[in-house]
Amino acid sequence: MASKESTQKRAQRIRRQIKKVAGGRPRLSVHRTSKNIYVQVIDDVKGHTLAAASTLDASLKADLKTGADTAAAAAVGKLIAERASKAGVKEVVFDRGAYIYHGRVKALAEAAREGGLSF
Repeated sequence: MASKESTQKRAQRIRRQIKKVAGGRPRLSVHRTSKNIYVQVIDDVKGHTLAAASTLDASLKADLKTGADTAAAAAVGKLIAERASKAGVKEVVFDRGAYIYHGRVKALAEAAREGGLSF
């Protein structure tokens, strides 16, 4: 139980820091599991999801070998950048949650930057 509590505290601490520096920008929130990775662009002021993507999307699932590697995360990063630009979002605040900026999370962020989103 202690690890779950510390993970939640870390996520809350990071989210609190993000809200301080957001300046009205939407939040790019990442959630990863052992099998998939999910990402959303969220407008916290209105409480709406502007764009979302995951390794479970039909357009990606057929092309991916697995949803749990850096190649899959990079594909999701490109997809979220495309969907966010269609929604009119150019700048976001990156919310890694309780996950360290390494591996799949880093691959997703770098692909989203290459796709046109700026953090």
